[in-house]
Amino acid sequence: MTSSLYIHIPFCSNICTYCNFTKFFYNENLVYEYLKALEKEINQRYKQEIIKTIYIGGGTPSSLTLKELEYLFKILKQIKKSKNLEFTIEVNPDSLTKEKLLLFKKNGVNRISMGVESTIPKYLKFLGRNHDFELVKKQIALIKEMGFSNINVDLIYALPNETLEDLKLDLNNILSLEVTHISTYSLMIEEHTKLYIDKVKNIDEDLDFSMYDLICKTLTKHGFIHYEVSNFKKPNFESKHNLVYWNNEHYYGFGLSAASYIENERITNTNSLSKYLKGNYIKEVEKLSFKDTLSYALILGFRKIEGISKEDFYNRYKVELTSLYNIKDLLKMKKLIDNGRKISICYDKIYIENDILINFVGE
Repeated sequence: MTSSLYIHIPFCSNICTYCNFTKFFYNENLVYEYLKALEKEINQRYKQEIIKTIYIGGGTPSSLTLKELEYLFKILKQIKKSKNLEFTIEVNPDSLTKEKLLLFKKNGVNRISMGVESTIPKYLKFLGRNHDFELVKKQIALIKEMGFSNINVDLIYALPNETLEDLKLDLNNILSLEVTHISTYSLMIEEHTKLYIDKVKNIDEDLDFSMYDLICKTLTKHGFIHYEVSNFKKPNFESKHNLVYWNNEHYYGFGLSAASYIENERITNTNSLSKYLKGNYIKEVEKLSFKDTLSYALILGFRKIEGISKEDFYNRYKVELTSLYNIKDLLKMKKLIDNGRKISICYDKIYIENDILINFVGE
């Protein structure tokens, strides 16, 4: 059953140097056209299930005006929502206002995810961000004042010329915000970004590992639980929406380039705005075999630090987890660990998890 929903808002007030998501400079005329197309897509594809998580991402959803956001929430009124709904919206510090937060609150949003990325001026400039840490502190205080307690902030590390001391400062600054969830991402130089065009290179792998290790040790020392490769939570503040992905559950994705997983199909929407506005929403449909489904379940499930429950896996797929592929070999090599109930990647191998997950690709 499909019980989660992602909405992609592709508009931004400025384009960050590292971003390879589908995005456009904010354009008032295009926003309304886009929202009308989004409404039509939802009307056409949503099958009236009760939804337990909604995530509005981008782009920068908070770059929309108050009236545009009101229209977006009006579109979402048709969604049947669980009483325990987790409702997240992404915001940037420079486009968030008290009025927008009031509107979020009025429409059931209960989780805010802020793109902080760095707290150091030279790195914010390098990333193309239009804020400073003083604004971040002010906006986080405002979010709390407006009654939101479930707050995530994003941090990007492994930037060119960044030192461990720089990262310590970033971590200390972010910890001072006293939020409930922190997502951390090693900088990736992706095609179709300014950094790629400028031929920026990734940092040394050993330094990247040292930074990851510092993040893990620092955040866990301060009461955060490392529950997914890149994510840290205070107790009971995990991202329920992202857990839908990692647990290989079904979800809708509406909007440009959004992805859906429904029954045995993975659906990718077009990233062409002109096609989307004409109602040609879907770019690709991948029909999954049973083996494909198991492969996705392993690749996604092993991203979780706690790993995959053997009982839950059997109940869902009627297959013993330890019988699959070369899991027994990985256990013998101590790349995976079996605690009796769950199988997970050994904690000291988390950093090289891709070398382990590659074992399940295409099996």
